[in-house]
Amino acid sequence: MCGIHVSISRNGLQTPSQELEDLLCKRGPDYTGKCHLEIGEPKPSHFISVTSTVLALRGGSVARQPFVDQGTGSILCWNGEVWKLGQSALEGGNDGQVLFDRLVAAAAIDLHGEPSAVVEVLNSISGPFAFVFLDKLHSQIFFGRDCLGRRSLLHKSSLGYIEFASTSDFAEAQWEEVEADGIYMITYIDPLKTTGTDSLSSQAVSSPFPVRRFPWNDGAGVSLGVFNRGVATKPPALTLDTGSVLALWDHLRDSLKLRILNIPEPPAATTGNTTRVAILFSGGLDCTVLARIAHDILPHDQDIDLINVAFENPRVVAAANKPIKVSKKRQGRAIGSNLGTKNYITPNEELEAKTLKATEVGPFELCPDRETGRKAFLELGEVCPHRTWRFIAVDIPYTETRAHKDQVIGLIHPHNTEMDLSIAFALYFASRGTGTAISNADRTPSAYTTPARVLLSGLGADELFGGYGRHHVAFERTGFSGLLDELELDVNRLGKRNLGRDDRVISHWGKEARFPYLDESLVKWAVRCPIEEKCGFRIEKSEPETPYLESDKKVLRLLAYKLGMQSVAQEKKRAIQFGARTAKMEVGSTKGTTLIS
Repeated sequence: MCGIHVSISRNGLQTPSQELEDLLCKRGPDYTGKCHLEIGEPKPSHFISVTSTVLALRGGSVARQPFVDQGTGSILCWNGEVWKLGQSALEGGNDGQVLFDRLVAAAAIDLHGEPSAVVEVLNSISGPFAFVFLDKLHSQIFFGRDCLGRRSLLHKSSLGYIEFASTSDFAEAQWEEVEADGIYMITYIDPLKTTGTDSLSSQAVSSPFPVRRFPWNDGAGVSLGVFNRGVATKPPALTLDTGSVLALWDHLRDSLKLRILNIPEPPAATTGNTTRVAILFSGGLDCTVLARIAHDILPHDQDIDLINVAFENPRVVAAANKPIKVSKKRQGRAIGSNLGTKNYITPNEELEAKTLKATEVGPFELCPDRETGRKAFLELGEVCPHRTWRFIAVDIPYTETRAHKDQVIGLIHPHNTEMDLSIAFALYFASRGTGTAISNADRTPSAYTTPARVLLSGLGADELFGGYGRHHVAFERTGFSGLLDELELDVNRLGKRNLGRDDRVISHWGKEARFPYLDESLVKWAVRCPIEEKCGFRIEKSEPETPYLESDKKVLRLLAYKLGMQSVAQEKKRAIQFGARTAKMEVGSTKGTTLIS
């Protein structure tokens, strides 16, 4: 994980504000590098400022950024992981340096500034990334995010000036996210070099310089393929031995191997704790399957931390002291439905409030994700007893939530809805990794902060395998065709709706989120997989040895069951903001799409 800032201006050198530089350093605490260029003779006409910060997670040493080629003057700011270049996996060394060498060589063979070789190299990357590459030979700047948008890159511009950064100044409201729809190129001196056959972006990045976009093509590791829209006349039952269950197991193993093996020991290893991997852990299906498969991959002497966050929700606490009646009409609605601005709580919240009043155990242990988290932690310990699993209970009082609110709002910008904020709160405090820990080896609670700098997230499973309530609704309305429409929409908008925002929030603590379900090979397999081999909607059980499981994410539930996680396989889906209790924290709060006040 790294922090990027690049500016190019005709109006003098534009360096990042101190506030922005501090935020970049939080993302990359291991090294900060800078360089400045003045272009033009005898009087400079263009001024370029470059700043990179580094969180070192690849190779045996810190690779200093920005990468600068002494021969050509070309520069690369790289924030990402190159798991593969084409069909070749990168083993050992620093991936950013390998990529930079390839880009410099490609730029040297591109004739007349037509960037076919550079684009080909970028198209061959498999892995999450955001980057800015200055090809000084041709006065061109390439920038972009991977096709899923797993890393953040923002931009803003004014007359004669454009700026890129991984995160934004809190005081600035002009930043926009770079779309994850291709590779962008700016020619900053000779506008004639922008002529050619490549398509212009229909939503081109606003810029005082000519912009071109090269859409992600069918090169290795980039195109996610076309959704399989075929539907069997009589869908077969999904069983423990269905081919898709075994295929998903294989893909998840391969994805996790890339993401959790060969992680260097964290700096805190000097204290004797060498834990390298932690999991954002609700105890739900997606994250627990990752934990279970990670156990099969990592050496048994490496601990795995399970980070579980719970919030004090004033609405639930208030309801414990003065229960609020819920109308029969409201009782039928699912958690998270639009309750408007009236003073209602959901039936589950009412039950939680009554339990809180009766038991006086406090608001954190009664959060839904805390209950499922502890339950899944125990099951992992039973199924995988030779691993040290550490359960970290992160308890956030309402006063602490309020104290960090402005910081979180700044990090999620330009996202600005109540739903964005409630999701970000959970990720922000969970990724900090500070709470009270117990392990299956030592049940004595103690204050603890995880040293792990790689955090695994289960994001993507719902989008690929039909885990949201609206997937049920789509199926009920229009059958498999409607369900396929909804899944395709979800996959295509991951970068726009979720991932850039999540990257900015999690990396604020010097951590890197990795998304095993969003490995390119796994995603391509999932979108090609027939819908009846992923979801179990209206597919009757035909084999007596096949357990009854919920129809959403059926293929993943069967895999969990096959791996011995039988209780987890039956857990219902619960969105993070409701499981951790960050949604609707105040009486009268509005719906998730409301803009933050």
